[in-house]
Amino acid sequence: MTSPAHTQTLLPSMRRLLAVAAVLVFLAGVQLFVFPTRTEEYFSWTIASPMTAVFLGAAYWSAVALEVAGAQARTWVNGRIAVPTVFVFTTLTLFATLLHLDLFHFGAQHSVATQAVTWAWMAIYLAVPVLMVVITVRQRRGPGKDPPRTQRLPSWVRLALLALVLIFGIVGLGLFLAPEATATWWPWQLTPLTSRAVGAWLISLAVAAGHSLIENDVARIRPLGATAAVFSVLEGVALIRYGGELDWSSLPAIGYVAVLASLLVLGIWALRPGGAPRGGRSVQGAGGDQNVADKGDVVIGRVEQRPANPAGVDQAE
Repeated sequence: MTSPAHTQTLLPSMRRLLAVAAVLVFLAGVQLFVFPTRTEEYFSWTIASPMTAVFLGAAYWSAVALEVAGAQARTWVNGRIAVPTVFVFTTLTLFATLLHLDLFHFGAQHSVATQAVTWAWMAIYLAVPVLMVVITVRQRRGPGKDPPRTQRLPSWVRLALLALVLIFGIVGLGLFLAPEATATWWPWQLTPLTSRAVGAWLISLAVAAGHSLIENDVARIRPLGATAAVFSVLEGVALIRYGGELDWSSLPAIGYVAVLASLLVLGIWALRPGGAPRGGRSVQGAGGDQNVADKGDVVIGRVEQRPANPAGVDQAE
């Protein structure tokens, strides 16, 4: 019987799903970030705006950091921040696909390779949300529990995350649910389909930021820190490449750059070596500060909790 002191390990099935998802989003990023002007050949649907294509490509590549970090975590507590984010994004993207199915490259006028990419897109977004739910149910039924929090987030980080939840959530919902009515909210022109695609990403980022507030622990949000840093840098590169599509005197353009800057600051902060910088609070358990020695985590006290099932056997399967 598993001792209550044991920390729940990440199931191998969840690890595999996150790893496969990382490969898939990397490939989507190549299609969009590297070839933004050739989406009619290389992508599932045509994106006329290169800035929109590279924005989406940068978002896909930033998700690689989240999913790889989640897949590498030995414990559920340090890998789970990727799960609701991936589920929400894939579900919303599936809905956007079904709403605009006529714009996708299924027809015979497209090459066989392009049609294959499009059918693969549909299969992925049909399968991943279902698999995510099934494996998450198994994961949550597994033995073990969460270890004590080791370093709570400082107040300024919690406030910044709350602001991101509100900004990403409101703008994302507007772009997804009412793309025509909220067209002026975005710093460059979007179509209804690309508006929903961008909105899906923003809502997912809002979920990730909100999840970070709930976790309230530096080690647990490190995967999101990597994503925030990569996202802000790549979107900055996108602006250098195709920033001419923006109206730089507009409030949305100014706000967009400000949000990218804040994400970069938060990402760098979360990835700082040695645990949280000044401002965070360590949480002490019986016998000293406690943490799980996971990849990218730091044991800051005297007691190191070893996760149960160190051999990595998927006990729920």
